[in-house]
Amino acid sequence: MAKVFAIDVAKCNGCYGCQIVCKDEHCGNDWRPYAAPQPETGQFWMRIDEKTRGQVPVVKVSYTPVLCAHCADAPCAAACPAGAYVRRDDGLLLIDPDACTGCGTCVEACPQGAVYLNADLGIAQKCTGCAHLLDNGWDVPRCVDACAHEAILWGEEADLADFLEGAEALPAVAGLGPRAFYRNLPRRFVAGAVVDLEADELLIGAPVTLRGSEGFEASQVTDEFGDFLFEQVPADVYEVVIAPEGYAERRLKADLTEIDRTLGDIPVERA
Repeated sequence: MAKVFAIDVAKCNGCYGCQIVCKDEHCGNDWRPYAAPQPETGQFWMRIDEKTRGQVPVVKVSYTPVLCAHCADAPCAAACPAGAYVRRDDGLLLIDPDACTGCGTCVEACPQGAVYLNADLGIAQKCTGCAHLLDNGWDVPRCVDACAHEAILWGEEADLADFLEGAEALPAVAGLGPRAFYRNLPRRFVAGAVVDLEADELLIGAPVTLRGSEGFEASQVTDEFGDFLFEQVPADVYEVVIAPEGYAERRLKADLTEIDRTLGDIPVERA
């Protein structure tokens, strides 16, 4: 029965263990007919996409493990003129290194950039899901085995049903029948602090509302440091409404279409 990768981005702390063990398993090791050796540089069959977000003083770093999604409707396989792509019963999609001609059409066809051309060997290469290990007693691929925080899982869809409810594919492969699903993919955040400059005070418990262009609305109050933080909101242009009791209402625009925003100290005046 087909299996899936289930990845919880919120659990990934950026240790890069999965990326390192993938290299350890495949660099310098010839696992034919599953895969020829992965080069030491230039290819990451499992990679961590690291992104720094926001501005001082609120800066966050997100880590997203990315591997071949082993899509059911894989454009890389469809583009291969040599028929070198092989689908296994467990859902893994492999490239037969002996059948591949190295034409590179599949490399261009992959929307996620997960297929690489090995110029030295003259073949295309990508994640195999460590099929050579799975066929020899291992329960999971190396990357899954190495993850100390269980951010990466591998198993039957039925066994991972709770995780998969509400999970999503990476946008580049959504709609292609991917076998890799994610929770907590980074959305946008907006942060700030509400201050009374005249009194030289941070305002605790000040109501703050975030309103989007398509009906989205969320509210909270500032914490003991006068800070507010709206996380995991959709990319949009928002209005931030600050309405502390006894103060004039303050409205600001926060454009989160491209980046996260830290609005800094936001002064309010007494009514």
